[in-house]
Amino acid sequence: MPPETLSIGSPLLWAGFTVFVLLMLALDLGVFHRKAHAVTVKEALVWSLVWIGLSCLFAGGLYVFAGPTPALEFSAGYLIEKALSVDNIFIFVLIFTGLGVPAAYQHRVLFWGVLGALVMRAIFIGLGAALLARFHWIMYLFGGLLVFTAIKLMVTEEGEFKPEDSRFYRFFRRVVPSTEGYEGQRFFVRRNAKWLATPLFFVLILVEVTDLLFAVDSIPAIFAVTQDPFIVYTSNIFAILGLRSLYFLLAGVVERFHYLKPALSVILGFVGVKMLLIDVYKIPIGLSLAVIAGVLVVAVVLSIRRERQVQAAGEGPA
Repeated sequence: MPPETLSIGSPLLWAGFTVFVLLMLALDLGVFHRKAHAVTVKEALVWSLVWIGLSCLFAGGLYVFAGPTPALEFSAGYLIEKALSVDNIFIFVLIFTGLGVPAAYQHRVLFWGVLGALVMRAIFIGLGAALLARFHWIMYLFGGLLVFTAIKLMVTEEGEFKPEDSRFYRFFRRVVPSTEGYEGQRFFVRRNAKWLATPLFFVLILVEVTDLLFAVDSIPAIFAVTQDPFIVYTSNIFAILGLRSLYFLLAGVVERFHYLKPALSVILGFVGVKMLLIDVYKIPIGLSLAVIAGVLVVAVVLSIRRERQVQAAGEGPA
């Protein structure tokens, strides 16, 4: 099939992608993680490479069958979402550590958390696409939101987060009948003819709320590089599907990415300005992709360099 002949808005393509996602999730939970176990770094690395490889194949398929523009838009959206998902990992580490979630149960929480995120992202993207199609000025609202978020991210210092001390945790324990401790990997147990939630269910709720908050930033950011709902959706989904393996791969070293926060701030600011200038100057998608990738590469290189300098000075890990 020659380039530019595939309609990426085809219902058949949407259905095929949805079936692919469901099959991969079923394979993940039903085969590879049928029994609860602590995910090793090697296992996480393999799955991370699998998801990145599938994303590259998908981008290649878009290039061959739909042309270079959709492929570049997907790649830029995927990089944005992937970078923001690393920030999610910081919060997941705090949640799992603060609530003492055993390593063997963390994958189950993230699996169902990702499943909920897929539904929420689909709803958000559908609403966003509908609003942009009807009200062009929404683009300026999204752009302003991203610039504001970028500035806030740059100037706000991180504070210590203790999930068990949060109002939400106390409210949950007060209104939802629950057990005192974990009951294996179960979210609910039946005691004396009553169903009780376990702390693991609360952890799942926290993970879902975290993704909901991050979606407010990430989805407008991807609309800055493309308004095609299929490209926005698929780039989001591929990044989210790889989030679990990325967590288990980076959970122990994520705090060493010292320059990640400034990098995310620069990326969000850039795509926000891109949205605000859309009627004045449309920044080419190739340039957008180069800027996003370049900022991430610089952040990683500087973080590694800083880590080595700290270790060489004998001060321990950064």
